[in-house]
Amino acid sequence: MLDPKTNNFSQQTNSSVAPLSLMPETFPSHRMQITDDLNKLLEILPEKIRAKVEQHPKLESLVEVVMDLGRLPEARFPNEAVYLGDVPVSKEDLQYSIDRVGTFSGDNRAGIERTLHRISAIRNRTGEIVGLTCRVGRAILGTIEAIRDLVETGKSILLLGRPGVGKTTALREIARVLADEFHKRVVIIDTSNEIAGDGDIPHPAIGRARRMQVARPELQHQVMIEAVENHMPEVIVIDEIGTELEAMAARTIAERGVQLVGTAHGNRIENLIKNPTLSDLVGGIQAVTLGDEEARRRGSQKTVLERKAPPTFEIAIEMLERQRWVVHEDVANTVDDLLRGREPTLQVRTIDENGKVTITEEHPQLQTVGGLVSSAPTVVAPPRPSGWRASGRMTPVSPLEGERYSAKTDFEQMLDRSWYQPEKSSEKIRTPGPNGEDWPVYVYPYGVGRSQIEQVVEILNLPIVITKDMDNADVVLALRSHVKNHSKLRQIARARQIPIHGIKSNTIPQITRALRRILGMDDPNIPETTDLHLFASNGSDDEIEALEEARLAVEQIVIPTGQPVELLPRSPRIRKMQHELVEHYRLHSDSFGEEPNRRLRIYPA
Repeated sequence: MLDPKTNNFSQQTNSSVAPLSLMPETFPSHRMQITDDLNKLLEILPEKIRAKVEQHPKLESLVEVVMDLGRLPEARFPNEAVYLGDVPVSKEDLQYSIDRVGTFSGDNRAGIERTLHRISAIRNRTGEIVGLTCRVGRAILGTIEAIRDLVETGKSILLLGRPGVGKTTALREIARVLADEFHKRVVIIDTSNEIAGDGDIPHPAIGRARRMQVARPELQHQVMIEAVENHMPEVIVIDEIGTELEAMAARTIAERGVQLVGTAHGNRIENLIKNPTLSDLVGGIQAVTLGDEEARRRGSQKTVLERKAPPTFEIAIEMLERQRWVVHEDVANTVDDLLRGREPTLQVRTIDENGKVTITEEHPQLQTVGGLVSSAPTVVAPPRPSGWRASGRMTPVSPLEGERYSAKTDFEQMLDRSWYQPEKSSEKIRTPGPNGEDWPVYVYPYGVGRSQIEQVVEILNLPIVITKDMDNADVVLALRSHVKNHSKLRQIARARQIPIHGIKSNTIPQITRALRRILGMDDPNIPETTDLHLFASNGSDDEIEALEEARLAVEQIVIPTGQPVELLPRSPRIRKMQHELVEHYRLHSDSFGEEPNRRLRIYPA
């Protein structure tokens, strides 16, 4: 009922919960009390709008009041929305409310001191406020009785659900229970002052829990780490984890042994799996290439989706409705089941009007065998290759439409794609090499000059074809620095089972040795025949003469006698060619002297 003095709506319900197989045998009765400080929110509304709200018969269930410039004010309730009069909202009405609330933060939210109400602003392109959403904040004591046994475990809990379903209310009550009843050190990271109210003094609804405010929303991840390092919490409470930095900070906190309780954007676990920013909260998803034997054992493609790491949150709760929650007590198993095309068993907890908690388990579709219902769940999985197709002896064909998975949600289509990787028809022309190998070899260059590769292939007449399509490549030729710094290249090559050959630098000797190694021609014990045209730029007599000088010095003096040799002075362009030739012999050389007498000195190995 509505208290005429405080205008607070409070409801007390005594109830007991029947013994349940999934909960303690006797669950204590609870008292549900709702405190909303509604009068303080009504005080910021213009007089004509406030009078209309106070006269509404469903005042106690008010959700929010919306005021947009030039439009009729609107009051929203759980199942309906009504206009408050027939006079549009003016700038004076908006300014009246703005003057009576706190400062709007970087996320355009403000509050009323020592209340849980939230006022959100809509701005035009110049930054002027043209709309307000005045949302009622309520502290509902006893709202988490359905999951109290999970809170007691000390495991990290993630709450999921659509906006307005009560995630923040449950978060606030969990913080109070952990702080007051379990006497734990609880720190709330309150980005928008929505959990503990506006102002420096937190709302009594959080009990003994402490609150850390965040200056700007983008700094939430820093405050999360600061809370752990400075205040020794046993529990960290976070609302609206929405960025990759916040997800990483949450994992860091969980790895330090601190219990996490938080909310995230998304209705179901499937939403998080498909969200690359937040997928780490449930362990992260990666593409894994299976061996031939393992792929045949699973009856799947060689590339499948798997969980990358243990989940940050061990328990997930999907708040489908205010009194109907789906609980995943083992998030790791749930994610694994979803990625393998199996429908997980759902534990559904509901609370009726009398406060009675009921727990049921929703199994996947059951099979009917001989007129009897089998207890084994029927898991409809995407069709997978079998027979000759699984052994790789036949060309892949598209599955028949009638055999495909009937339900076509986005998530199931993603799983389909993980089983059926497109295999493009190859136009490669193969001829057997001297030892029976397939020639030519298709090389995909990454960070290596195509002109240098073409020059080596043309002069040495190598069975190499340069391709621009990585799907058709037999091997990747890349600079080692690129391979080291580009993890995406390694992931793609690993997924396609294409080997990567790295070279130290983009020079003719390095490319020559790499191509010979790819073809199996690079035997370090057999001296290589050096074609000087490989190292010449245009093949002029001066270039060939300088390269011949360097070759004779290496083969007749440096290698046989182990003595260093100095060559004749040359131009910088020709000296560079000589350096490359010396590197071809796996020797070291330096340039010294002043121009125009600068020359090469070759050192023994």
